[in-house]
Amino acid sequence: FCFSDPRTDSWPLVHSPLPVTLLFAFYLFVVALGPSYMRKRKPLELRGLLLTYNLAMMTLSSYMFYEFLVTSVLDDYSYLCQPVDYSQSELAIRMARVCWWFFFSKVIELLDTVFFILRKKQEQVTFLHVYHHGTMLFNWWSGVKYVPGGQAFFIGMLNSFVHIFMYGYYALASLGPQMHRYLWWKRYLTILQLCQFVAIAAHSSYNLFTECPFPDGFNTAVFLYILSLIALFLHFYYRTYIRGKQ
Repeated sequence: FCFSDPRTDSWPLVHSPLPVTLLFAFYLFVVALGPSYMRKRKPLELRGLLLTYNLAMMTLSSYMFYEFLVTSVLDDYSYLCQPVDYSQSELAIRMARVCWWFFFSKVIELLDTVFFILRKKQEQVTFLHVYHHGTMLFNWWSGVKYVPGGQAFFIGMLNSFVHIFMYGYYALASLGPQMHRYLWWKRYLTILQLCQFVAIAAHSSYNLFTECPFPDGFNTAVFLYILSLIALFLHFYYRTYIRGKQ
């Protein structure tokens, strides 16, 4: 059984699940009604805004990757078994803080969907897209509230690394059709995302068969969730790069 971490409990959006639940409800409201609102309106370009947003997210992802990596090295983190350090030490607080930033980045990333809707790119707002954005919000809220650090650092570090390239891709794409010739690596970005999920699945499942003072409930939840993402991303890969080519 996990108790809320008193260090993070007073941080923004952490104490109660109500704020993120209301945010998610509003997100679903936008997803459901946004296309109807835009139906008789021209798609918005948003080129400058998108470039700024994607570069900002690329910068935030780089910062988080650096913080996860450096803090884990300085605190001699284990990749096989790392319990949460609930102390008030400088490194423990530093790791908890970057976990909060990672959670907050999932709040910001809900704007990805809003921009798709405003640009009338409704084909991009798939079940995979909405499922991934919505669930990550709750996953990392619970992570920051109960286990900000420990085994969870690996997920945040790996995902931040992948998002550097993902938002770099989006930044190039936002510059317009003339950039399409430089976006040939989209397929490899999807492969990188899949490799990330496989690594997280292996990392989480390992501790289910070994003694490690990190809550098994969290590792089990992460493992099952990652399996769902692997299945959805493999379906996306097949539909986009294999069946699409045929």
